[in-house]
Amino acid sequence: MATTASAAHIIVGVDGSEHSLAALLEAERLAKALDAHLEIITCWIVPVGWVNAGWIDNTGPRHEAQQIQDAAITKVFGDLVPEHVTRTLAEGPPHEALIEAGARADMVVVGSRGHGGFVGMLIGSVSRAVSTHASCPVLVVH
Repeated sequence: MATTASAAHIIVGVDGSEHSLAALLEAERLAKALDAHLEIITCWIVPVGWVNAGWIDNTGPRHEAQQIQDAAITKVFGDLVPEHVTRTLAEGPPHEALIEAGARADMVVVGSRGHGGFVGMLIGSVSRAVSTHASCPVLVVH
């Protein structure tokens, strides 16, 4: 495990989908039970061909990721976010960011399906990649 005498560290991936909201609820339940730190990660990717750097702070994919994360946090916590919760916006593919974050965590929690992929699959590409390659335990929430 990644921790020493400090509190456990749980990572949860949030993309705004219903499955990721379920993952956030479960991660929060575990964080409370384990007196753990909970880090919420939402990813964003610069679309191919976008070269204007002016959009990064107030429009575009990073801003959209921030709005998605804000909405998810409000749905789960309301206006009062617990002190043990931190937020991270990560540039790049979600599976890579969550696998990398798992190297410094005790657990990664993901929803079984996100916004992409094919309808009807039991597990999405991100949850499959994270559960296959993370260096810590992974909980896939259905």
